[in-house]
Amino acid sequence: MTNLEYYVTHVFPTGFQSIRGAFRIWCDLMTGNYKDYALMWYDDPEQECIEWFWSYLSDDDVLPKEFLEYLKQMADDVETGKVKTVPFTQDMFDRINDLVGDMIDD
Repeated sequence: MTNLEYYVTHVFPTGFQSIRGAFRIWCDLMTGNYKDYALMWYDDPEQECIEWFWSYLSDDDVLPKEFLEYLKQMADDVETGKVKTVPFTQDMFDRINDLVGDMIDD
């Protein structure tokens, strides 16, 4: 992955997505549209919106180039058969469902 490819396909789109999210929350805050930010009955919606805004500003979802290259290499190794994978069969799914299925349904 070249530096240009890294910035064009990951850094810029991720940065714009973060800016868009922060702007959406800021718009909700400025227009008083923050009633949906309160999760519990005792939460203050305005305070929750403010906290979401500041939290979103400090959130950085950009992954390091080396990590993305490592993930791409792992995917290529799996696709080319270089790494042996174990298929997840219906029998395995049924066994897991028998073990924890009642916990998931609750």
